[in-house]
Amino acid sequence: MIAILRKSASDEAVGHLISWIEGKGLITHVSRGENEIVIGLVGDTTKIDPFLLESMDIVERVQRVSEPFKKANRKFHPEDTAVDCGHGVKIGAGHFQVIAGPCSVEGENLIRIARRVHAAGATMLRGGAFKPRTSPYAYQGMGADGLDLLLEASAELDMPVVTEVMDPRDVQLFVDKGIDVMQIGARNAQNFPLLKEVGKTNVPVLLKRGMSGTIDELLMAAEYIMSEGNGNVILCERGIRTFETRTRNTFDLNAVPVLHYLSHLPVVADPSHATGYTRYVEPMALAACAAGADGLEIEVHDCPEKAWSDGAQALTPDQFDRTMERIRAIRSVIAADHE
Repeated sequence: MIAILRKSASDEAVGHLISWIEGKGLITHVSRGENEIVIGLVGDTTKIDPFLLESMDIVERVQRVSEPFKKANRKFHPEDTAVDCGHGVKIGAGHFQVIAGPCSVEGENLIRIARRVHAAGATMLRGGAFKPRTSPYAYQGMGADGLDLLLEASAELDMPVVTEVMDPRDVQLFVDKGIDVMQIGARNAQNFPLLKEVGKTNVPVLLKRGMSGTIDELLMAAEYIMSEGNGNVILCERGIRTFETRTRNTFDLNAVPVLHYLSHLPVVADPSHATGYTRYVEPMALAACAAGADGLEIEVHDCPEKAWSDGAQALTPDQFDRTMERIRAIRSVIAADHE
């Protein structure tokens, strides 16, 4: 249930209404937009008489929300959310960012790659220090040492770091080291203890869609994080597993406008994991831009044939340079359309 308040409602009156609602045992979520104030009611809303609520002087109207995701719901928060990722970088609500770097942190080549993607226009650095792999014998990542390398590159280039956390026991390590954005990978999209643990922090979370997850399941995973108090969630479409075998996954670009319709959270697209092949990354990155994505996550490696993981889908720095030029061209057209 949501209560849309009159523009004339004073701060004191809004505070009294919130206290009254919370006195009934519900949780409130307040969104202050340019033209209205929205109070979301979360919990057993049968304790509130909607007609009584609507009869109050400061209440314009009351609306029931049928979707199970409340805090992630645009009805609760009509304005787009911008997530502050640190280093002066925001994503969402008109802020577009490109997250680039290698799949895995492998060593000193990280800083070379980071310098190239930064020079090309990437605003955030990605790299996996902890790697979820199908085989227990495959490379699992450098661990904490990999985090340190990412932070060294971040300090030199003044750009936020995005890296995956896999275990609830490691969340505090990420917080203590000052990782800017914690990524929840597709395999952990329904790891509910992990979602709850990152939700107890205020660190931004880039949440990837599960390998066969529905859009509603992605939004409910976001709800797990937000229900613990962390509203800094970035949704990521990275392709889903279907019957098609010509690409690694099926890039569901439908999800970009659908997520924008349903949620106020920023939406990022990952054409690297979606397609699995270098030759498809650029065209799908451009398509995601045209579909309205708030950002892209792209894998870049200076020697893909020697990459320790996912080299087949990585762009070389030169390829990334060209892709960024075309991304800027697409973005300029989109910006012109909104003027």
